[in-house]
Amino acid sequence: MVLSYYGEGGFRLQSGDLALLVDPPSARFKAEVILRTTAWATGYLPQPGEIFTPGEYEVKGIEILGWQIDSESTDKNVKTIYRVRWENIHFAFLGQLKKTPPIEIIENLDGALDVLVLGVGGGEGLGAKEALNIVKQLEPAVIVPSFFKDPTEFIKLTGKKVEAQEKFVFKKKDLEGRIGEVVWLEKRET
Repeated sequence: MVLSYYGEGGFRLQSGDLALLVDPPSARFKAEVILRTTAWATGYLPQPGEIFTPGEYEVKGIEILGWQIDSESTDKNVKTIYRVRWENIHFAFLGQLKKTPPIEIIENLDGALDVLVLGVGGGEGLGAKEALNIVKQLEPAVIVPSFFKDPTEFIKLTGKKVEAQEKFVFKKKDLEGRIGEVVWLEKRET
């Protein structure tokens, strides 16, 4: 499995010929599955394979559960958190949250979470301390920062020494025994 970062909340997760995109930065990006953590509430026509609302989905062996964040959704936009299970690896994509999700959603995400993709940059989203509190509740094997200009404040709070890397290449067995390791991905050009 290969995880690449394209800025803001844009990620590409690939295994073999199958790819999943999360919040792609442009329509030029193509994949079998596309998740949008923030989407228009009405009038939006999705691309084939695009998921932008809460619910339960299965596409080409990828299991997806989505929960709407009512406190952050409006008449114009719906914010959704996704839990993805692919090749027995559990991912959570939280998008650009402004505050900690309700406890019932945290409980739905909890349990053997392998990779947590979490906004850590402050500004319009969670700050480093708030993001770290979510990490402590979920205890993922690996944390991948998103929605940041500079993730060093968050990384410093974790107490980990981390170097930016171009991509994260891993298998399920590579995640075993890890708790709260930070993987800082460099932005790839689109």
